[in-house]
Amino acid sequence: MNTTATARPDFDSASDLAQLHRMLEDIQVKNGWNKPTPSLYPQPKQHYMPAHWQYADARAALHAAGRLVGTEWAERRNLILANPIPGNDYPTVTTLVAAYQMVKGGEAARSHRHTPNAMRVVVEAAPGTFTIVDGTDVPMEPGDVLLTPNWSFHGHDNRSEVDAYWIDILDAPLVQLLGPMFFEHHPDKVEKAERVDPASPMRFALRDYKPRLLDAPEIAPGVRTLELGPPTLDTFDRVAVALAAGREWQVAQSTANQIFIVVEGEGSSRIGEHGFEWRRGDVIAAPAWLAQRHRATRDALLVRMSDAPVMRAFRWLRSGTLPP
Repeated sequence: MNTTATARPDFDSASDLAQLHRMLEDIQVKNGWNKPTPSLYPQPKQHYMPAHWQYADARAALHAAGRLVGTEWAERRNLILANPIPGNDYPTVTTLVAAYQMVKGGEAARSHRHTPNAMRVVVEAAPGTFTIVDGTDVPMEPGDVLLTPNWSFHGHDNRSEVDAYWIDILDAPLVQLLGPMFFEHHPDKVEKAERVDPASPMRFALRDYKPRLLDAPEIAPGVRTLELGPPTLDTFDRVAVALAAGREWQVAQSTANQIFIVVEGEGSSRIGEHGFEWRRGDVIAAPAWLAQRHRATRDALLVRMSDAPVMRAFRWLRSGTLPP
């Protein structure tokens, strides 16, 4: 056992700031008057950049992975949409991650649960494709939005002969940052489903929410929105957006980080200084505090996820204005 006492620096002997700074290192503190970078600044800094991923590319890559990556050794066959900033290999925006996933026809992905909240937007699926949520088969059809809340067991079972593709959204980066990450496999490889529930509260079927969206009042010419809920997830929301062909939606900068998924149609977006052209199945990352413009060239339907619930809970949600 080492009982040698470490000599304490004699701060009274410091003859100048440089010597004092060296002494501070000995007691493992940093001075607050000569910081290399400010810890407080007049408005949000953005380390993540706007980004766009094309479904056509992801689908081709996942089709190849279907030959090479088996579910017996991969928890999920997916492609993580890591924001293309130096050193990043996971988050899509600060608090959220998106990923393309594929389950082959006749294949199942094992059931598990975790503390991150999750949801998925289906791009391609044939009848007989299900997400199993807490022992219930929830059908998956193109355009559907499905939820798997924190600590709900969930797996995927594709009983059709056609490969299924969808986009997952999780708040895992936020959970990793704060620390309370837990993960557990189901005792069975794939949880047994007791029943099929097309009207599960965990499912927002396109055939149900699209008519409601198109009947919603316009928030701008040719632009309608509809929040999908209840139920809700505590950390991120989901809003369906309808853009009529030829119409543009200007969105003020916000402290909320956002991800858009194109369910139908085609168009273009400008986020900050970056411009993208998009179509069905594409994913767009819109980091916080950047102005946005979205324009449809064909009638379009998008689903937008954001961490606004987190920002709102801590009174950090701002849209284009400074705090009062």
